[in-house]
Amino acid sequence: MTDTLRPECLIVSGNQFSLLFERRFGPYFLTQFLGAFNDNVFKNALLLLIAFQATERFALSSDIVINLSAGLFVLPFFLFSGVAGQLADKYEKSRLIRRIKLAEIGIMLLAAAALWFDQVESLIALLFLMGAQSSLFGPIKYGLLPQIVRPPELLGANGLVETATFLAILLGTALGGALIAVDVSGRLLVAVAVVCFAVLGFVASLRIPVAPALAPALRVDWNVFSATRATLRVAGSSRLVLVAVLGISWFWFLGSTYLAQLPNFTRLYLGGDERVVTLLLTLFSVGVASGSLLCERVSHRQLNLRLVPVGALGMTVFGLDLAYAGGFAGESLLGLGEWVSGGAARRVCADVLLLGVAGGLYIVPLYTLALRHSAPEQRARVIAANNVVNALFMVVAALLAAALLGTGVSISRLFVLVAGLNLGVGVLLVLAAPAFRRRTATCDVTV
Repeated sequence: MTDTLRPECLIVSGNQFSLLFERRFGPYFLTQFLGAFNDNVFKNALLLLIAFQATERFALSSDIVINLSAGLFVLPFFLFSGVAGQLADKYEKSRLIRRIKLAEIGIMLLAAAALWFDQVESLIALLFLMGAQSSLFGPIKYGLLPQIVRPPELLGANGLVETATFLAILLGTALGGALIAVDVSGRLLVAVAVVCFAVLGFVASLRIPVAPALAPALRVDWNVFSATRATLRVAGSSRLVLVAVLGISWFWFLGSTYLAQLPNFTRLYLGGDERVVTLLLTLFSVGVASGSLLCERVSHRQLNLRLVPVGALGMTVFGLDLAYAGGFAGESLLGLGEWVSGGAARRVCADVLLLGVAGGLYIVPLYTLALRHSAPEQRARVIAANNVVNALFMVVAALLAAALLGTGVSISRLFVLVAGLNLGVGVLLVLAAPAFRRRTATCDVTV
């Protein structure tokens, strides 16, 4: 039996980590971590399966199939986020979460069967279903948060969620790659893993307290296109919320650009092999996680919007330095040990780590602002709109990078360009909302 949240239960915790051991937050945290983790186990295992074990199955090159598959995972965020936001505002959220986690178990059972019977094409279709399941979960995940923590705890809780998201991406990607690479039994191991993690996520969701519906009279529009338009209008009804959404989406534009280009940048400019790429990806994820956790400490548990321009400036400084940190690689690539002992390794590692830290300082206050300044009955739709815009920005980032690199622009020049654009975005944020120039301890901030 799931308990209903009561006002007397919402006692302000000593610090953000103590939330992890409380009934109102711990099961929610574990559920959302396992969901993001399982997504990345499955997605990376499938992409590596296509790249290394099933290239002969497709008429198109593996690079094209991999990019199309990644696009299939993102597509549901365009299609279903609008409806997902309406459902999350209309209905009680813990029940919705459990139904979505049951759907994840079903999808993963189908994936296990497809792995067992070597149906790679079916796995690609299931990647779309996993994206759909994730697009439904996102608005509930963030919309629930202000209902289970007090306003002074929201910044720290958001920091924990962002930390979990990036660590789940890192750890899930690593595990998916490690399992699928195992000789003979790799596919079986992936199949067992994704089903087990889906079941664990459902079990964790059973302990999430009931969070009453905030807009029970809302009429759900099942037309995905008109629902998306209506959801975007909700986010645009508040200038400050709109600025927060655009700022968050810019982070994903910037982050997806760096992460997509990092393998080739490492190979061509840093002279490192795949293990060096893994190290740098790890440092970036750890950096974002660290920056996310730092937000509560440096702002003394209050929403400090001045962290946003500080984070933006940091991303520009360390992004620019990274662009100039490496020279062209030699004829042979260096392994991790040799590369780390090189002269430029410390500078590159520091740049990547601090780029992530700056990103964490930048994004957590923006998420907190979007949640605190949204009307309670519209919060999930605001997050749904944010997911749509995030997906759009990431697609634009991929197309822009492909177009520029295709015309002969180097990856270093691309990094310089996005770092410069990021500085401009930081300035625009401050100009668009003076609240970013001052500390803000309450949700009653104005533009």
